Amino acid sequence: MKNEVKGFSLIEVLVSLVILVIGLIGIFNLHIVSKRSSFESFQQTQASYYVNDIINRMKLNRTQLINYSGTFSGALSAPSTSCDVAAGAAAVVCSNVETRLWDLYQWEQLFGGSSERISGRDVGGLDTPTACIQIQATGEVLVVMTWRGIRNLSDGTENATGDGAAFIKSCGTASDRRRAYSINTVII
Repeated sequence: MKNEVKGFSLIEVLVSLVILVIGLIGIFNLHIVSKRSSFESFQQTQASYYVNDIINRMKLNRTQLINYSGTFSGALSAPSTSCDVAAGAAAVVCSNVETRLWDLYQWEQLFGGSSERISGRDVGGLDTPTACIQIQATGEVLVVMTWRGIRNLSDGTENATGDGAAFIKSCGTASDRRRAYSINTVII
């Protein structure tokens, strides 16, 4: 009498389920790491945009260049004159000083996230941003943007070298989550 059993035993099924679950956990963790990396990359792209934005604003208002210096973290109040030019609105003529005040206020609002609001909170900008602008009499401009990253890696300013290293390191709050983006240029 020959008895042949065909199919899977309960142990084989359990082993294959364990292997499947371990694989699914790995894929899930990979997805989380990918999302975090994507967010970090997006934050750096935003910082790059904001730094270039203020440099372009300074180029358009060269007579006030030296007065753009400072540290900015969202504390500026709205200037008395809005220098925005809206389509179909009356033309606003601003002095160079009014333009500088408006530029800095509007720039600070942008990197603070005012362009996107959810439940009354600004969420469209960088996480805990601080911007620092240093301008030399020769027209040399150093713009630094720091923000808080999502992961504890290292302080983004610890490897700063060169003439502006001390200025870069002094911008924002030291932390192993601080990220930094800087551009050193000349505006003549």
